Amino acid sequence: MTPVQTFWDIKLGEIKEVFEDNGYETSVVKSQKAAASLVLDKIIPKLKPKSISFGGSMTVVDSGVFDKVKKLQNVKVIDTYDVNPPMAEKIERRRQSLLTDLYITSANAFTEEGELVNLDGTGNRVAAMAFGPRNVVVLVGRNKLCPDLDAAVSRVKEYAAPVNAMRLKRKTPCAVTGKCQDCNSKDRICNTWGITEKSFPQGRIHVVFINEDLGF
Repeated sequence: MTPVQTFWDIKLGEIKEVFEDNGYETSVVKSQKAAASLVLDKIIPKLKPKSISFGGSMTVVDSGVFDKVKKLQNVKVIDTYDVNPPMAEKIERRRQSLLTDLYITSANAFTEEGELVNLDGTGNRVAAMAFGPRNVVVLVGRNKLCPDLDAAVSRVKEYAAPVNAMRLKRKTPCAVTGKCQDCNSKDRICNTWGITEKSFPQGRIHVVFINEDLGF
């Protein structure tokens, strides 16, 4: 293990305790591959979900969790990543995902005070974290750690949102300038904030901290 990995292993161990005090189930893993193994080999067998869905996340896809979950037997998977259906069908799938047994996603930021911070375009991920799915798993890379809520909000608005707008090829000012213009664009992806201070019921949200830089 490199000094950087050792530093983050210690840091994430401390953050893990803070989140546990806030009612979250927590784990620290060394890589996104290890995160996928944790989800597939331990979390899902323990929860025994009959239905699973997802909130938009590069980490969930890049880790292989999405593809492997889709292959599970005897589990209804609501695919919210499919870009082919018409918009009405996409929205309906996101509505149905709020009634699943397990919802797997990521976060835009997390804080040293034990908060998850998210900013959504549609709002389905924020809604799912707040209420609906029986259980939520959040896979999050170490690079999304912020000292406090103000820093987390700043990270999302000044970095994550513009980069994601570029990635999604949205026609927004920030996709051109790299700076938030608080625009009124139809392609705006910054519409609904979600700040989760504590997990309720206790343990409903399982945060998996990954000792790698992942996603935006």
